[in-house]
Amino acid sequence: MKRRFVTLDVFTTRRHAGNPLAVVLQSDGLDTEAMQAIAREFNLSETVFVAPPEKPEHRAAIRIFTPGGELPFAGHPTVGTAVWLALTDEAGGKPADMLVLEEKVGPVSCAVSIKGSHAGQATFTLPRLPERAGETGTPAAIAAALGLQTGDIGFGTHVPTLFSGGVPFRCVPVASGEAIGRARLERGHWSTAFGDGGAFLYTRETTEPGHDFHARMFWPGAGIEEDPATGGAVAAFAGAIMAYDQPEDGDHRLVVEQGYEMGRPSQITLELSVRDGALISARIGGSAVVVSEGVLL
Repeated sequence: MKRRFVTLDVFTTRRHAGNPLAVVLQSDGLDTEAMQAIAREFNLSETVFVAPPEKPEHRAAIRIFTPGGELPFAGHPTVGTAVWLALTDEAGGKPADMLVLEEKVGPVSCAVSIKGSHAGQATFTLPRLPERAGETGTPAAIAAALGLQTGDIGFGTHVPTLFSGGVPFRCVPVASGEAIGRARLERGHWSTAFGDGGAFLYTRETTEPGHDFHARMFWPGAGIEEDPATGGAVAAFAGAIMAYDQPEDGDHRLVVEQGYEMGRPSQITLELSVRDGALISARIGGSAVVVSEGVLL
């Protein structure tokens, strides 16, 4: 059968920036192997397959694949799919400002708003709060895997940590914007520092004023040389912020910029609600714009 698909650029308000996403709208009859093959064909950071939800009050069920495997949860697929479904509902005369996506990690609630006929914004509540997920490699091993010097790793109280907000990521603080710009994937040293996982690099020195962190993400084990925007990693990064910045009680809004070295600037918003020194909820949001529509033969 022919299957419709769309592509969107996510965590951006303009086309040809942000993180591109493919959404296959008719996944019935596709098994896991077929979905993985289609994801490799698109060769984007992630491809989403949409199916009817198990619970009628939810909007859709989705499965998320990188070129190298399936993920239980990811940020830019959640935002992009939520925006597309909201656009579809709006066009069908059934506008909604909230929808729930069934993901492998569990139900994910999304607040959505439409910006014209081909763009919108979505903010979702983290289905799992970030938790420490194990140990990281030594600063020397991490630096070698990233083509950096040991002195480039860490700043202030921040040291490398492993957190998971649904998917584990090594959160690597980098001392300066100059140093993070020099980072590169060194495959020969990768497994020693990161195993088969991904590394989320961050620094306080941003490219654009008004942003809070500049980030990069490498994950060769998932078939991702470098990712322009990684909401799932920002979910894990919320754990590092709580551990090392210890924000005061209240609501906090941060902007993480990513993808600038790739020529695909992206902006990810991270909202934290802190009570009695603990993170009680967190949300990730961003914009998305439709780029193309087509048919898989």
